[in-house]
Parts: sequence; structure tokens; C-alpha cells
Amino acid sequence: MSSDLALPTQLSWCIPLYGFAGMLLSLPWATGWPSRNASRPPAYGNVLLSLLGVLHGAIVLRDVASNGARHLQWSWLQVGDLDLVISFDLSTASLGALELITVLSLLSQVYALGYLDKEWALARFFALAGFFEGAMVGVVLSDSLFQCYFLLEMLTLSTYLLVGFWYAQPLVVTAARDAFLTKRVGDIALLMGVVALSASSGVMSFEELYSWAAGSPLPPLAMTLISLALIAGPTGKCAQFPMHLWLDEAMEGPNPASILRNSVVVTCGALVLLRLMPILQQAPVSLVVLELIGTVSALGGSLVALAQVDIKRTLSYSTTAYLGLVFLCIAQRLPAVALLLLLSHALAKALLSMSTGAVIAVSNAQDITELGGLAPRMPATTTAFLVGSAGLTALLPLGGFWSSGLALDLLTPAGLSLALVLLLTNLLSVWNLTRVYRQVFLGPARPKTRRTPEVNWQMALPMVTLTVIVLLTPPLMARLDPVPGIASFSPTTALLLIGSGLAGLLAGALQPLRSSQQPWPQPALRSLRDLLAFDFHTERFYRLTIVNLVAFLSRSVSWFDRTVVDGAAHQLARISLGSAEALRLSISGQSQAYVLTAVAAIVMLLAGLAWVLPATTSF
Repeated sequence: MSSDLALPTQLSWCIPLYGFAGMLLSLPWATGWPSRNASRPPAYGNVLLSLLGVLHGAIVLRDVASNGARHLQWSWLQVGDLDLVISFDLSTASLGALELITVLSLLSQVYALGYLDKEWALARFFALAGFFEGAMVGVVLSDSLFQCYFLLEMLTLSTYLLVGFWYAQPLVVTAARDAFLTKRVGDIALLMGVVALSASSGVMSFEELYSWAAGSPLPPLAMTLISLALIAGPTGKCAQFPMHLWLDEAMEGPNPASILRNSVVVTCGALVLLRLMPILQQAPVSLVVLELIGTVSALGGSLVALAQVDIKRTLSYSTTAYLGLVFLCIAQRLPAVALLLLLSHALAKALLSMSTGAVIAVSNAQDITELGGLAPRMPATTTAFLVGSAGLTALLPLGGFWSSGLALDLLTPAGLSLALVLLLTNLLSVWNLTRVYRQVFLGPARPKTRRTPEVNWQMALPMVTLTVIVLLTPPLMARLDPVPGIASFSPTTALLLIGSGLAGLLAGALQPLRSSQQPWPQPALRSLRDLLAFDFHTERFYRLTIVNLVAFLSRSVSWFDRTVVDGAAHQLARISLGSAEALRLSISGQSQAYVLTAVAAIVMLLAGLAWVLPATTSF
């Protein structure tokens, strides 16, 4: 590490430790050592540490913007040819992602103080939130593939613990288990790719991997297999098809954790995929797979969201859809546009998660058919939902319009089908959000919403703050280094985006809203609704195919173990016992007979060896 760096930049390695320090601070209260009634001190400590991370990251970002990117590295394990290092990449992109994570983490923790104000395990939640934040910050700063993998595993563990926060509820336990196992499938494939890449290249630093990959030292088949394994990990983290079901089930966890999971956790997975892009380019098949995954996830997620009645699930599937667009940009080698999409999506989706969490907190209902008439009762929450919806979709003048415009303008030369995917995703997303807004905030008040007040100040303050940030997203995007100009796309592109947004707005405004008691009269529409509501029956398909296949193989292996392996072992044991019983009767107690028997056995063994082995005459 160079000594000419400013002190805050030299201490950049401390930024991930702020979150882990918050976890350690909360552990005594989380384990019940002090009185459980005093759970606020560790919560306040976590908030202060997150604020310190925001300020420290801002200082380092300013230094890097003025003096250029920096690289920090320390060697921590040297065994033979193995040299493992801790390395950090301090670039504008990585530090911008760091600021996004720390700011949203800070706001979600303040939000949690109001949302979980009656939660007896508040200290345990903040311990997990600190662990969550530290792992995410480490991922975006890491300049080593092994280091990224290690921290992604920590994210998987923290997701499991946060989803299962209310572990006394059986549905929560099932959701945490399914989310953990689904992400583990991608993590295991990623581990195989990391090990294969490390064995082939002998390096783990991203810059060294880029230099190694540029020479294409491996056969095409080997490079393709490694690239597909590397894709699997981010696919699971970003909730992309076919590993997308975990994000829907993860909605059973506390809403403050869902704010981060729907916005920046998926962003971390996409950022790792962006770092791997120069390696994936050496295997064209992997880029085709990325394009296929992104297309299916974007269109499928948007369609499934239209049929959801759980207010949190309407947002979780839209996360899958927008990350699908990011995958399309990565497949077409458009990293700057992918970063803009991630930024606009993360801020808007976090704001939408806060507003829906506010609705759930005051009404104790998540079914949108049981809600209505909240706009005059909750003005701050209503404004947050509207601003978040406009920021997420390609509606003027917020960030989603500019990022989607650049994406559409650059995807169109690659193929009209990709442009059509983006326009349809935008149309369906606007349709879905309009439907939810009408059902929840407009119309007559229902029994669960007649006496709903606005949320407390601890929830309102971060929500209003993030509303202002989302409104300021376009100037923030315009200051990003790799983007030549967020308004550089053609007027035709702008008209197409506006047209798709207006079409979605019209469809959402004209769609008849039904309560849960009103059946669909048309059998075809009812079947289509059920197909989308159950996510094209993907879970059932997995159960009938993969789960049943694994269960059959498990039963077959168990039968083979019990019948063949154990049977052979038991038969051998019975033969040994029978032989021992027969030999017991031949024992005479005469030592000379035992010695004679041993000598005879040795002579017979040597004679047999001399007959079997060929004689050698060379000395």
C-alpha cells in the first residue's frame, strides 16, 4: 500500500468493518446478556457506525474522483505456491456502489427503529443488519475473485438469518430454508468455477485474470464450462430464472431487510457479474446464456407480478424483471448502461419497499384486495410510492427514463427483439404499479384502512429523505464518469419509451379491480390468472422433476446401502463369527502347536509369492 495516499484512503479497509463492528456491538444484547428491555443502545450504535461508513466512503470517493483510482493490497496467507491477498479496488464505480449500499443501509436501519419498535429481538435484527452491510460493502470493494466468493457466501448466510428472523412461524422457517438452499445451488456452481479458474490461471486478482483470459489459454469447451459456472452464482443472487423463487419466499422476513434485499443485495450479484465480463467474453456461449436468462426473467417476472395480490410480492417479481434487463446489457457488453440501470432500480425499489412497508405497518394487511383509500390518510407514503414508481419505470423525468433510454438506444442495434423486451418490461411494470396504486391508495376505505394514520417519524424521515434522493437521481447519474451523457439517445427512443409507459398506464387504469371474494367469470381468464399467480407453476415443475429425481436417487442409494453394502458386511461378519466358533474348538493350549502352525503359514505364503511374482536376475 502506497504511503502517499491520504489517511482516509489508506484506511478504506475499515469501511466494511463498520458493519461487522455493529454486529459485534449488538451481540451481547442479542444473546440476552443485558436486559432485553434495553435493546435500543445497540440499534443506535449500528446507526452511528453506518453513518460513519457513509461519511468515510464519501471522503474516499472525493479523493479518488480528484486523484484517480487506487488499489490497496495485503498478503495474508502464503503456503508454497499459494499466495492469498486481501485487495480492494478504489474506483469511482466501486465507491459509488459503496455509497449506495451504506446510504440505503443507514436509511433502512432508521426505518427499522420505527417499524420494529415493539420487537423484543431488536438487537438481534441490528446484529444481522450489520453483518449484512459489512458483507455487501466487502463485495463491491473486493478486487479478488476468491474474496468476492467468500463474501457472497456471507451474504447467503445473512439472507438465511434475516428471512428466518421470526423463526417461531413455520412458514418463515420454510421460506428461510428454501431461500438458503436455492442460493446455495448457485454458490456451489460458482465455487467450482472459482476453483477451476484458479487452478488454470494461478491468479485470483481481477486484473491478472483479465490478462490471463485475453490470451485464451484454455480450450473453448473448458472456458465455456468455467464461464457458465461463474454465471450461476450471480444468477442466484440476482433472483434470475431458474433460481428466482427464493426472492419471493424471502418476503416473509422483516420489511426493513426486504428494503436492502430488493435493492442492493441483487445489485451486489450483478456487480460481481460485471467484474467477470472480460472473462465471459472469451466464451460466446455464456453471453448467449446470459441473454436468454435476462429475457426470460424480464418478461416472466413482469407477467407474474401482474397476478400477485400480496403487496410485497408485486415488488419482488419486478426486481427479477429489472435485473433481467441488467443481464441483457451485460450480455451485450454495455457495462455503463448496466450500472445506470442498477442505480436507478436500487434507489426506486428501496423507496417502494419503504412505502409498502408503511402500508403493512399501519394496516396489518399485505393483501391488496383488503386495502384501499389510503391516499388522503397517508400523504407521505402515497408520495413515496408515486415517486418510487416513476423512478423505477421509464416515466419522465426521473432516473428510470434516462437509464432505460440509453439501454434501448444501445440494445436496438443488437436486435429488435432485445428492444422489444425492454419496452414490454416497461409497459408491464407501469401496468402493475398502476394497478397496485389504484387498489391500495384510491377508492373507498375498507375495514382495515378506515383508521390508518401516517407512519411515525422514524419511518417517515428515511422515506421522505429517499424520496428526495430519487427525485435527484438524474443529476447524480449525469455526474458518473463512464457515461457520456444520459440524454444522448435519439428522440425516437424517447417517444417509444413514453409510448410504452402511457400504454401501461392506460392498461392499469382500465383494468377492473376485484376483491378476493369476487371470482373471475371467464374460465380462460381465471386459468391465465392462476398460471401467472403461481409463477407458471415453476415450483410444482421443480417438485415433479428435480425434487422427485433427487428423492428417487436418494431412495435408490439408501436401498443399495442397506441391502448390498450392509448385507455384504453382515454376511462377512457372520462368516467370521462362524469361523471363529469353529476355531474355538481346535484350541489345545500347546504353544509348540501354535508356533508350528504360524511357521507353516509363513512358508506357504512365501512359496505362493515366489510362484506368483516373476523372478528377477538383474542386480
